[in-house]
Amino acid sequence: MSTVLEGLFYTKDHEWVRVEEDKAYIGITDYAQHSLGSIVYVELPSVGDEIEMDENLGVVESVKAASDIIMPVSGEVLEINEELEDSPELINDAPYDNHLVVVQLKDKSELDDLMGKEDYEAFISEEE
Repeated sequence: MSTVLEGLFYTKDHEWVRVEEDKAYIGITDYAQHSLGSIVYVELPSVGDEIEMDENLGVVESVKAASDIIMPVSGEVLEINEELEDSPELINDAPYDNHLVVVQLKDKSELDDLMGKEDYEAFISEEE
């Protein structure tokens, strides 16, 4: 079974969100990286991009498939994880330690639409 951490928010598209004050760290879940297999490329937005909830944030490519990353919350991109450009496999090694982007949260109430640990575990158990 995939690892799901307490204290994060999760989406049905298998992204995770960690909130620190008014910043959101966004990555893909353990379940997502297992489903994709060996990740070989990550395409991320540019710093300064304004991305709305449910818009395309980027792309993760594996040896099996390419998968769009869907923005779980609206915000401005403050930082991208540049390590992933040279080492995308870090997501396979530790998906919760290797965020894709950090965004300035535009509307914290959007977090209410996301799942907590127990809801996400129930969601993925139905998909497995």
